Formats: sequence, structure tokens, C-alpha cells
Amino acid sequence: MSTETKKRTIKTINIDADKCNGCRACEVICSSFHAAPRYSSNNPARSRVRVVRDPLRDIYIPLYAGDYTESECMGRDKFIIDGKEYDECGFCRTSCPSRDLFREPDSGLPLKCDLCDGEPEPLCVKWCLVGALSVTEREVEEPAEETKRGELEIGLESLARRFGADKLLDTVAQITKGR
Repeated sequence: MSTETKKRTIKTINIDADKCNGCRACEVICSSFHAAPRYSSNNPARSRVRVVRDPLRDIYIPLYAGDYTESECMGRDKFIIDGKEYDECGFCRTSCPSRDLFREPDSGLPLKCDLCDGEPEPLCVKWCLVGALSVTEREVEEPAEETKRGELEIGLESLARRFGADKLLDTVAQITKGR
């Protein structure tokens, strides 16, 4: 296998909750961008960014959708911010079975932020007039495409470890003998 590496740029949305004023412009532009056809409607329930808010205490925290998980997490920690207690779920970016946040309202399918794929920068960042959202780019090294193992190689290696290489080769020979 080759040990070549290539660099890939990863974008991350940074959130400065101290700057967010709860205007929800990020939700509006995100839902419009992801409407079908694009910009044809506005439904914040389809947005990949949500503003978790406590307007009485003037606390607003924008969160963007992360990966889907098939199981509910076990973390139920509590956070105290300015004397008010918050559940860990309130700050979680994951779409999971225990809540409807970051789910498409009609189909129930999980939503995930795609950083407005095809745009120079995520539109939520561009439309955030108070600067609560920003983008950071960093380069990471990853193995070149040809060094990645496919599921066939991973599966065969697992079978060889479990049953032994000789048994695996004999079984493959028997299966392919009649072909």
C-alpha cells in the first residue's frame, strides 16, 4: 500500500453565543436555500440551523445539525448558565430518536448541515449580521484515495482473522469452482 497523503480543507462553523441576538436570519436563509426548488419557500422547521432561545433571559444559541445517530445518547448532564439550568440535549447537534430537532417535518428524515454545498461560504454565516457565526478552515492530511481499503478488503481480513486464511481460501475456491 502507498503511504502518500493529500491535504483536504475542512470547514467548521464557529458559534459565539454572546453575539447572537435571536433574530433567526440564519434559520430563514437556511430553510430557503434547502427548499425545493431553491429559495421557493421558507419553513424554519426544515432549517439545518436552529436558535435555541430563552428570550426572557436574553440567551440565544445557534446550533447547526450534525450527524444522525440511531440510538439515544446516555448523556443527560445539566449545565448552569447565568443561574439557569439547561439539559445537555438542548445543546446537542445530533438528530436522534428521542427528539424532533433537526428532522424534516414531512418525512421525519434527519437533517444534516452541508455548509450550503456549492456556495463560497455557508449562508447562515453570510447572513448573520451580528457576527455570531463564522467559518474556520483548516487543512488535514488524509491517506490518498488509493490507500483507502474498501469494504471487501476489510470484510475479507475480518473473515481471515476469524476462520483462518486457509479456511477462507478453501471456501472461496469451492464457491468459484463451478463458475
